Amino acid sequence: MAVRKVEPDEAALLLEKGWSYLDVRSVAEYAEGHVPGAYNIPLLDFAPGQGLRPNPNFLVEVLAAFEPDRPLVIGCKAGPRSAKATAMLEESGFTNIVDMRGGFYGEVDHQGRVACPGWAQRGLPVTTDDEPGRSHVDLRKTPS
Repeated sequence: MAVRKVEPDEAALLLEKGWSYLDVRSVAEYAEGHVPGAYNIPLLDFAPGQGLRPNPNFLVEVLAAFEPDRPLVIGCKAGPRSAKATAMLEESGFTNIVDMRGGFYGEVDHQGRVACPGWAQRGLPVTTDDEPGRSHVDLRKTPS
């Protein structure tokens, strides 16, 4: 079954109804600004001298932080990472997830035009503050 995609305005309404926002961008991208109350577990993260690298513990960390039936909005920078993350989570048994189209900064087409304005482009709330227990440092779990 394909994961449902929602635009940022609908994602904001879901958050008001008690859904949680999982930001799968890198720690550095998250620190630059994120959805208030977001949790950060990177699908890819920066490795010194190597650029963005896969987070080998992504699924373990998400499973440690959330029950598989927890309502989650999954978002990234522009859309591709969240699409991959939602597919991985669905395959791992998550049943109540949506992929936020447009991500934080907006989805662009093949010609570089904005195809779907992102969360920040729509003027939705943005913060750089970390709530305790929601940063990747707080959520990171060492696999057993």
